[in-house]
Amino acid sequence: MIEIIPAIDLIEGKCVRLSQGDYTQKKVYNENPVEVAKMFEDAGIKRLHLVDLDGAKAHHIVNHKVLERIATATNLIIDFGGGLKSDDDLRIAFEAGASMVTGGSIAVKNPEVFATWIQKYGADKIILGADVKDEMIAVTGWTETTSLELIPFLGSYISNGISKVICTDISKDGMLEGTSIELYRKLLGEFPDLYLIASGGVSSLRDIELLEESRVPAVITGKAIYEGRFSLKDLSPWLG
Repeated sequence: MIEIIPAIDLIEGKCVRLSQGDYTQKKVYNENPVEVAKMFEDAGIKRLHLVDLDGAKAHHIVNHKVLERIATATNLIIDFGGGLKSDDDLRIAFEAGASMVTGGSIAVKNPEVFATWIQKYGADKIILGADVKDEMIAVTGWTETTSLELIPFLGSYISNGISKVICTDISKDGMLEGTSIELYRKLLGEFPDLYLIASGGVSSLRDIELLEESRVPAVITGKAIYEGRFSLKDLSPWLG
């Protein structure tokens, strides 16, 4: 059964969503992310994807106090990402209650540091964030597309111990137009044992069903819940 992972994106401590990573296309959904996290937990959700968008812009952890409040108020398994660039950022995130952290730009721009994180904390605690545009890796809040091709990039980190990857197709994120199902099928064809977490574009329960039928292990969904495309109750078949 596919794992459902709701997302909470944070700006100034508030629950927001962007479209295609554009900070000018910001919509605030709730000023109390702890309230949102509790709502998820009450519905049977076990896992939360928490993104520090302020941190991503500042290049260091910013919203760790919100992380701490959510971790204290719930039993959710929290994976935390956004702006994690140093050993100190990781220490703060784990001390604040993160069960796992996601590294994206750091894995591209400072692979030596990211590799030490995998060795120090283990593959269960370090998730590789692979943001893509036309199957090329993008970094720095999606403002910069690199010359790195997705499949070789993933392959190099999988050979170094990474087992969990969040793959976000930038063109789909926040657009409510469906997921990059063909891309995920292609990745699982290359890496059948990868715990691939699909992210971006979920607009309906059918999108989740298609991912499950394609044997994608997990999916992150945010805007579709906040915009009422489906309810948490609708997700109950996957939350048993």
